[in-house]
Amino acid sequence: MDGLSSPPLARALAGALRDSRNYLTGRWLERLAARVDLELNNVFPTDELLDHMPLLIGGIADDLEDVANPIRADSEVVHRAMELGGMRHAQGFDEYEVLKEFEILGGILFTFLSEKVRDTGHQYPPDEVLACTSRVFRALSVVQQAAVAQYVQLMKSRVSEREERIRGFNRALTHEFRNRIGAAMGASQILDLPNLDEAARAKLTRVISGNMNSMQVVLDNLLELTDIEFEARQQRHILLPEAVRESVRQLRDMAASRNVSVEIVGDLPNVEVPAAAVELSLTNLISNAIKYADRAEFSSWVRLSSRISKTEVGDPCEVTIDVSDNGIGVPPAQRDRLFQRLFRAKNAEESGVEGTGLGLSIVRETISTLGGNVSASFGGKGSVFTVALPCRRLSDHLAITARVAS
Repeated sequence: MDGLSSPPLARALAGALRDSRNYLTGRWLERLAARVDLELNNVFPTDELLDHMPLLIGGIADDLEDVANPIRADSEVVHRAMELGGMRHAQGFDEYEVLKEFEILGGILFTFLSEKVRDTGHQYPPDEVLACTSRVFRALSVVQQAAVAQYVQLMKSRVSEREERIRGFNRALTHEFRNRIGAAMGASQILDLPNLDEAARAKLTRVISGNMNSMQVVLDNLLELTDIEFEARQQRHILLPEAVRESVRQLRDMAASRNVSVEIVGDLPNVEVPAAAVELSLTNLISNAIKYADRAEFSSWVRLSSRISKTEVGDPCEVTIDVSDNGIGVPPAQRDRLFQRLFRAKNAEESGVEGTGLGLSIVRETISTLGGNVSASFGGKGSVFTVALPCRRLSDHLAITARVAS
């Protein structure tokens, strides 16, 4: 057989692939959605992206039929495969899921082609069958490599960005620890001076204790920050109302000691969330609201509520949690720095409440790792911190849809 010719079997199978592109895409979508627990319409969230799979299958069919013109690196098929890899990165797929996606597609294609060969009732020469199998495998590999290469490139960019943030954080943290250690050492040296009265000695002791306690808080927050990625990947899910109630329970004594009421307003949807990451974020936000309550207020409060955000076409896409308070707020000129590590607003420092400036940055890192975002808004009084979590699981989507419809 001429290696550059198109034998009858190759032409027949290529035609079958083209004719059944939509059917094969449907089978692939169903299996993929079941495996990654994405709502079916969110596997490819736009019609343009949904066209990727029929086009990729068509490219594989062309490669099967015309061995002299294999898929090129600059072809539309490779370009679409790269877009697919970029989309999977944006959707939060891990490396295994990206590879598994093409394993599923390969299984569907080879099963389909085997059935077509059997249906002909013709005994094709083994070398012809083997050649067709090899061509399909080669084309599928090219498509997979293009998608995975793009996915890996984006992951490398994310790692580089994170490394740069870590370097900046280390510089800031070194500066913070140096100042704290210097203050504690200076106070301890003064304590050794003779003839210090008890008031001065007590003040110096508080300086040492305060700086050591602050460093302990920084270290505790660093441990939490280190565990963010690990906790998110553990995927121990609980219902959102349980996570909120647990966060409120942990801070009940703190709120009571400061005469701050903490209440949950309305019903929270029964969507599943990673327990450790969400509880960490909410306890940070609630504790901040308690610590920075306005003492001039007759009644200080913190309120948690939820709402549903929709896409531009009206489909539910995320659940948001608002943590509102009537506290001291944040000066307008400093709000754009609110989520920077080690930053504390001027009025927070003047309040006399000890803080490290790490809490909000930890919340941002945690929610970002989950694919969500956190923001702050300010009205006439107090603050509103909003945590937005994506609705990725099918069970979440159904729960939110039911909530919107009710």
